[in-house]
Amino acid sequence: MKIFLSRWLCTDVSENIERLKKEASEAHKLKADIVVFPEIFLTGYRGQCDPKAAREAFSGLSKKYAKSVFLFGTISEKRKNRATMWLAGKEILSYDKVHLFKPNNEHKMWEEGKGYKAAQTPFGKIGVIVCNDIRFPEAARTLKMKDKIDLLLVPAYWPWRRNGIWKTMLRARAIENAICVAGCCIAHVESKDERFFGAGNYVFDPLGKKIEAEDDRIYEVEIPFKGKVVVDPLEYR
Repeated sequence: MKIFLSRWLCTDVSENIERLKKEASEAHKLKADIVVFPEIFLTGYRGQCDPKAAREAFSGLSKKYAKSVFLFGTISEKRKNRATMWLAGKEILSYDKVHLFKPNNEHKMWEEGKGYKAAQTPFGKIGVIVCNDIRFPEAARTLKMKDKIDLLLVPAYWPWRRNGIWKTMLRARAIENAICVAGCCIAHVESKDERFFGAGNYVFDPLGKKIEAEDDRIYEVEIPFKGKVVVDPLEYR
């Protein structure tokens, strides 16, 4: 299975919409089964985007590339920081970020989500959490124990200066839950109101091994995982 993790440059919203179309096309040419975009990738913190227009773009791309699962993570909608997952033109998952990052005043921008979400796809059971949620082990644990996910996707807006923490927590969630974990972080924001340098993209297998990508975008993941897992969390419920 191939996962495309965007190395996203966020600029003007209209330019971002056009870049989204180009990246979806590139992912299709690379035969990606799952295509992931990072947190607030169309706007950054300070930009504004009509959620309806964003959803029209998401729906159109999902219909055009109907065999791929798309995670558009995230948009600001109804005072929530919301990730949406699509397949064949239909939204199959909507997840609102639970653990808002107070040092950036996210609690003043959005309301907290109420639970963790997963969706069944042709490529296994996929769970979604957003950025700061990765700090809280119960998020991934709930998805593993309750929904029995095979893969956890984590769109993020995480700073490069804390890249080591981001990478470590992604690996930890993979090992402790015996699942594949993919973190897709915004690479850079360059707009008139905002400048930001983001952390890296990473994929870890259930043993905590980092999966490499030759082009930093396409990662080949084995689901179901055929390696030997010493401790299966589902045996300790």
